[in-house]
Amino acid sequence: MFCDKMLDLQRLYRRASLLALITIFYNIFEGVVSVWLGAADETIALFGFGLDSFVEVISGIGIWHMVRRLGSGDRPDPDRFEQRALRITGSSFYLLAAGLAATAVISIMQGHKPETTLWGIVVAVVSIMTMWLLMHYKQKVGKALNSPAILADAACTRTCLQLSVVLLAASAGYALTGIGWLDALGSLLIALLSLREGREAFGKARGLACSCSGSCGGVS
Repeated sequence: MFCDKMLDLQRLYRRASLLALITIFYNIFEGVVSVWLGAADETIALFGFGLDSFVEVISGIGIWHMVRRLGSGDRPDPDRFEQRALRITGSSFYLLAAGLAATAVISIMQGHKPETTLWGIVVAVVSIMTMWLLMHYKQKVGKALNSPAILADAACTRTCLQLSVVLLAASAGYALTGIGWLDALGSLLIALLSLREGREAFGKARGLACSCSGSCGGVS
């Protein structure tokens, strides 16, 4: 009976580790595509969304490392590797937020319009579906393991979902109306969410309870 329970736990932790790896590699792919298309079409919302994805990769590596430790029976508190990854993530989010906000303000003042936001719509729709599935299965595994850390990861996958919704709204809004500042507004909203994620990352690095998306926070 005890052996069966241990095998079930190991299976669940392997699943959590796989979900973390999928999150990492998906964000790498999403970041490359979004930055490339955002630069080509001169849409700062899509470009900023791509940069955000690269920052998520750093924190995702920390999450994967944490899940591996938990699966081996280690303590749930962040270790030095995770703390360092979280601090780098937090600093990167702050820099990204500042850069996006400044670019958006300049874009509005200059009346800049993107070439097209079609690819922003496509990337956002794919990301919404992917993030929803990842969030669902992370919540399922986190509840089965009664793991606040994995549930925190799921909570911040929800933040990635929110970023995707912002990108979709900004891209679709411009495509429908042709109002250039909607793309810049989307970039500003992404900057605000990045600022919040940076604050949550530093909180996690200090071992404090965070409130990513209104619940126990983390980064994905």
